This record gives sequence, structure tokens and C-alpha cells, in this order.
Amino acid sequence: MSTTHAKKPKIIWLNTLVFAITFLVAAIGVPWYGFTHGFSFGLWMALLGTIGFAGISITAGYHRLWAHRTYDAHWSWRILFALGGALAVQNSALHWSSDHREHHKHVDDNDNDPYSAKRGFWYSHIGWMLREYQAARYHDYNNVKDLQKDPIVMWQHRHYLALTLLTTIGWPVAIGWMLGDIWGAVILVGFARLVINHHTTFFINSLAHIWGKQTYTDRNTARDNGFLALLTFGEGYHNYHHIFAADYRNGIRWWQFDPTKWLIRTGSWLGLTRNLKRANGYQVEKAKLEMQFKKAKAQSDVGCETTLAKLHDEFDALLLRLREYYQVRKQLLDGKTKALADHMPTLDELQQKVAELRDALQQHKRAFRNLLQQQLAQQAS
Repeated sequence: MSTTHAKKPKIIWLNTLVFAITFLVAAIGVPWYGFTHGFSFGLWMALLGTIGFAGISITAGYHRLWAHRTYDAHWSWRILFALGGALAVQNSALHWSSDHREHHKHVDDNDNDPYSAKRGFWYSHIGWMLREYQAARYHDYNNVKDLQKDPIVMWQHRHYLALTLLTTIGWPVAIGWMLGDIWGAVILVGFARLVINHHTTFFINSLAHIWGKQTYTDRNTARDNGFLALLTFGEGYHNYHHIFAADYRNGIRWWQFDPTKWLIRTGSWLGLTRNLKRANGYQVEKAKLEMQFKKAKAQSDVGCETTLAKLHDEFDALLLRLREYYQVRKQLLDGKTKALADHMPTLDELQQKVAELRDALQQHKRAFRNLLQQQLAQQAS
């Protein structure tokens, strides 16, 4: 029987109380303490810094390092994010990664996706953690056997409760002691910070499957949303992520806000990260063009077989040019690598060919978009 129609599992009271109490203290305690005592500038800075550290530990650590293995990291980097993950209070890296891999494997499947968006906003945002919906999966963590070989992941998993208490209570108390306002720090850096970290992360499970653009695929509910990227250290480009999950980037354009990507890349320059994985450029552009073509056909409802055949021919020709461009571009990059190794002369001819193909590809893409727009205009008239 489908779980959507079965009797509801038992409530997880620990999770329910943690979410309820932290929210109530943040919603009531912060304004009350602010009016009666006030929060110092130092406490506000500590709040922002702690939000950043806990949040980036989830995105760069739990998500892109451990759940998807999009890069490798030095032991010091992994310990730092294991501690930050405990501070974020989203379960151990092993448990979190297990849930997330199931989400990607069964996305939108109401019975197997732990936080399926098709079960509604509340369920995908927080409801899935309030009842024992997936208890049977956690007896051996079979889908994260690779992570069970990481001693830092297993150390954090075994000592998760102690690390969580140490970081979520000890850190605000230490900040309060240093700034002379322990209760203010506990309320702001402890409770309010935790609520902010929780719900911004949860937005990726809920809002990022409801609100935004399907730029690369419509085979699942994931959306690209630049505003959510601002709140989640770059995780808002979720449509891209669901089709190219092995890429260490979520925002692949230089102008897209993805500080997690920038941090991982910076770590590679310092020797802290390595083997950064990127999706094949041809596959990325091909997926984007296919979605544009699919949407245009759906909007125009082209009925003429001749016109439809022409559009398909143009699209196929564009993909051929795209493939040629990326093939020559790869030859150039490989040639440059070999030239550096062998001290060969410069590769001017290949560089010029890549530039010519790039210009031709851009012109072809513009012409194809104009052709689609013309068809839309003709249908509208």
C-alpha cells in the first residue's frame, strides 16, 4: 500500500520538540530581549558569522563533498565541516547524505523520496522529519558505504550528539561570555541562528521544487531560483543540480551567486580540495537548448508538418555545431596541456578555430531563437 494512503507513522517527539521550541524562543525571545535589553553589534556579527559557518558546512561539506562526492578534501577541511554540520543540527553527515542520495535516486516518488515535493510544501519542508516515514532505511546505511570508510564521517556519526551539544550550546555561551551577554548570545546566536539555518536549508527541499525556472530539465520538480541561492550559499540553482548532481558547482555562470563553489575552488588553490568535478559543457548546453526547444514547441503548438520538420532540422544542425565547437575546444585544452608539458610552440591555429566556431555557434543560436520567436508570432496572429 502506498505510504500516502497508509496510516501515519508515529511522531518523532525529539525532532518535533526541537523545531517547536527553537522557533518559539526565536519568535518570542528575540523581539522581547531586543526591546528590554538590546543586542550588541558584536552579537549581530556573531549571528551572521555562525549562520555562515553552519550553512556553508552543509553546502560545501554535507552536500557537495559527502552526499555527491563532487570533490575530495584534506582531513582538516573535513573535520571543520563535520563540526560545522553538528552546529547546523541536521543529523550526522552519514545520515544526511543517505537521505539526500535517496532523494536524488527517487526524486518526486512519494513512496521512496524522503522529502518528495509532490507530497506538498509542508511535508517536503519539515513534515517528513516529524514522523517515522523512513525508519526502515536506517539499519545499515547501505547507500553510503563509501562514506563509512571515511574515519572523520564515522567519528562525527558516533559522537554526533556530544558534538551537537558542544557546538550549539557551548559556542553561544562562549560568545556571550566574551561579549558580556550570555543570555543575549544564547537567544540570538543559539536559538535564532538555528531556526534561520534550519529553514533556509529546508527551502531547498520545498521552495526549490516549487518556485523558479526549469532551465535544463522538466523530468522532475526541481527549479532554478536566484533568490533562494542568496539564502542558501548557492544551492538555489536546483534544476541544474538535479540533472548534473556530480558537478561541484550549482551556479555555473560567473555571475550566479554560489559562494560554496567559490570556496571549494579557492580551497583547490590552497591544496585543501582536489579532483573538482564539472559537468561536460556540451551536455549542459544541449540540455538547455532541448528545454528551450521543448517549451517553444509547447507554446506555439505548431501544426504544420513542414514547419515542424524545418524546426527539427534547424535544431539538429545547431546541436551538430555545438558538438563540433566543444570537440575542438577540448582539442585546444588538451593541446595546451601537452604544450605546457612538452614545451611545444603556441597553438594559434587551434585557438583561432575555437574562436571562429564559438562565434558561429552564437550566431546559430541567435538565428534559431529568432526562428522560434517567428513561429510563436505567427501562431499568435
